[in-house]
Amino acid sequence: MSAETRTSRLANRLGLPRSGSARVRPAGARINLLYLPAVLSALSALWLPPAELAYGLGAALLWGGAARLTSEGLLAEQAFRSRRRARRPALPRKLIASLALGCGTMMATLAHGATPGGALILGLITGALHLAAFGLDPLHDRIPEGDPDFAHDRVLRVVERAETELAAMRDAIATLKDRALNERLQDFEGSARHLLLLVEEDPRDLGQARRLLGVYLTGARAASERFAEVYAHRQSPADRAEYEALLDDLQGNFAARAEKMLQEDAMDMTIEIEVLRDRLRREGITSQPERTE
Repeated sequence: MSAETRTSRLANRLGLPRSGSARVRPAGARINLLYLPAVLSALSALWLPPAELAYGLGAALLWGGAARLTSEGLLAEQAFRSRRRARRPALPRKLIASLALGCGTMMATLAHGATPGGALILGLITGALHLAAFGLDPLHDRIPEGDPDFAHDRVLRVVERAETELAAMRDAIATLKDRALNERLQDFEGSARHLLLLVEEDPRDLGQARRLLGVYLTGARAASERFAEVYAHRQSPADRAEYEALLDDLQGNFAARAEKMLQEDAMDMTIEIEVLRDRLRREGITSQPERTE
């Protein structure tokens, strides 16, 4: 059974989205509606006296900030729910958004002549409705049952480092504004996330996974940054073909070796990592060996 087939089955069994699939932005329409009061408050405040104008503009800023925080909070929650193990978001964005929305409502009603008591009641109601609509942020780390804390932390460090490397690759290629390259990179990310899902489900040899991910993704990130820098100045088809061929080689090698890692074939994995490292050296890309914990 291939690594891709196995991870697809794991994703279905665990209730997780399949790696490499498109990520739908959560609650898009509802988030857009949150910006409407901010715009209306700013426009209506323009014809008010100075004190009320300040309240109205302050309300618009708070409502706009609440909409942005809500969107980011939903994305963070989506990422949290999509993983078998994850750290809770460091910043409770949705809760802060509820407070900002309530304070914005208070300022808006004060701008239009409400009493402080009435403004406070309306603010509390608005904040409570926001919490009811969007819920609280995740409050605890997601840890598989029976998993010791130290093992959970080690797996998370590997996954978080891998996600950092993938994000750097996305940022580098995004500067080129090339849709085909972005789609090709998404396919590459899907291959990397297949292994991450397997590691999260069954981290039998985390040291080998850390070494493989370090060489594979660090090399791919360095290649992406170098290619983006060169291709921005001279859009050479040869450079593009060479970069895509390197991605193909790394992706094929990575997917083929994932199952070996899970079968605890340490000798074969060590050889494959060294072969991959040699392949990157031939491309002029160096990667630092992973530090053993």
